Amino acid sequence: MSSLKIEVQRDQECTTRDGTILRGDIYYQLDSGPQPVLVCRTPYNKLTPRYQEHATDIAKGGYTVVVQDMRGRYASDGEYFWMWRDKHETADIEDGYDTIEWAAKLPQSDGRVGSWGHSNASWAIWMALHSNPPSLAAALASGISMNMLDITFGVWETGRRLEWTYMMAADVRRREGRTDGPTDPIEASFRWNAVERSKYIWWLPLSEIPEHVFAGLTEQYQTFLRNTNQDFMRFDEAHSKVEVPVMQITGWWDRLIGTIDNYEGLITDGDPNLHDQHRLIVGPWGHDATNYTGNVGPIDYGPDAETTYADLIVRWYDYALKGNDNGMSDEKPVQLFVLNRNEWVGADAWPLPETQFTDLYLSSFGAANTAACDGRLAFDQQPGAASDEFDYDPRDPVMSLMHQNSQSIPIDQAPNDHRQDILVYETEPMPEDLDVIGPLRLKLWAATDAPETDFAVKLAIVHEDGLCMNLTYGIMRSRYRDGYDRVAFTEPGVPYEYDIKLNPIGCRFLKGQSIRLYVTSSDFPNFDRNHNTGKDYWSDTELRVAHQTIYHTDDMPSRLILPVIPAEE
Repeated sequence: MSSLKIEVQRDQECTTRDGTILRGDIYYQLDSGPQPVLVCRTPYNKLTPRYQEHATDIAKGGYTVVVQDMRGRYASDGEYFWMWRDKHETADIEDGYDTIEWAAKLPQSDGRVGSWGHSNASWAIWMALHSNPPSLAAALASGISMNMLDITFGVWETGRRLEWTYMMAADVRRREGRTDGPTDPIEASFRWNAVERSKYIWWLPLSEIPEHVFAGLTEQYQTFLRNTNQDFMRFDEAHSKVEVPVMQITGWWDRLIGTIDNYEGLITDGDPNLHDQHRLIVGPWGHDATNYTGNVGPIDYGPDAETTYADLIVRWYDYALKGNDNGMSDEKPVQLFVLNRNEWVGADAWPLPETQFTDLYLSSFGAANTAACDGRLAFDQQPGAASDEFDYDPRDPVMSLMHQNSQSIPIDQAPNDHRQDILVYETEPMPEDLDVIGPLRLKLWAATDAPETDFAVKLAIVHEDGLCMNLTYGIMRSRYRDGYDRVAFTEPGVPYEYDIKLNPIGCRFLKGQSIRLYVTSSDFPNFDRNHNTGKDYWSDTELRVAHQTIYHTDDMPSRLILPVIPAEE
């Protein structure tokens, strides 16, 4: 970005239709004249350094930038209702509309408005898209899924949800004058990881975590806790209403990679006249929009993977609002960074039109437990034992290998390789390069002696030097095998076919590398422990061991469905 002088006007007031005052900071170039305005509405404090850095860089790129505290947060008035409430119970649709129309009339505005903001700030963007503000000319959203159940699979995300609520409660305490916990979010994050996390992720029952922990958000926490099978987002309802081109950004390790579903929904259900204008970018990144580099884990994917959030925003709006010839008009609408090819690949649609969904079958000689045993993956069914077995004890769950803030990252899987409660199935080394790009599903035939349990899966790549690194994951709570709107308990010892959705993938498995699949019953605290009792997890204090059986026979063929991209002739 250039070294232009940026002026900042703090706490500029937008009065909403119900009289509530929302305050935002305006960043703009001195003596630049009116420019398009790019609006970010956030619950995370507009003075957070990353917002100030992004806003300054975007303003240097030739835009007026607004960063506004959402209703009930930091400098803004009103009562905060978090995003886990039904969207129609909040004022976010109306506040988004009112803010965009207010921004269009700023002295520094040329009347055209766009959006930006990652994760929860993109919740606010999709809420505004429901209402079609007339001054909104284009939009950018990143790190937000189409539906809540795309993120949670209907299972409580213990690590992330508890930390998030504890951090969000800091500003609630400050506003209420409470002294029973941190009032600054940075202090809250530090205290959670240094002290509180190791206590509360194990707390039983979760519904009885003391009120002071989450302060004024306790009631909303309790509501979400009891409704993990309900969808609070449902942004698919907005797709048919969108009247502007939308850019979507995510990463292969972004736990909110359901961003792709929002892109696909705009194409499937949106205005046909906009189909060729929407854009999707998926990079080799996690959920952190401040860290778009090529080495978020043990593998460096090279300089082509590196960019900044501000650069992506400016490039999009230079194209979508200013009509600059910056190359985007010549690019295919879907841009994917394919791991191990270490290059960007353009596609006309998602999934890629040439995708061949291919079965990869699980098998063993009856001892797939641990990475050192005999579990196999193959493109045709193999002879061997009918099943593998393991015991899942929720007192000793498989611990998640993830970032301290409970976000997914690429990481060496070796620390869990010894566990007897993980079944490991692996291909022979690839005889030639294999591109796997698209959505994944596991058809898993399994039985349990418990009335309810979980089946958690992870797909990984095994490098020639033995490094095994996670690529994607999924989980299914057995009670939701027939859908989230009904409870289906299991009959002890009866096999059922579980259709487990994994997050999408974009990887080239190079010649000599292998595909590895982990099958177990826990991934904690990424997801809450299933108690194996069939009781409501938030109020249950009992923990019992479940005996699990995974089948791989002609009649019960457990198989991974890979989105294979054929090699070019």
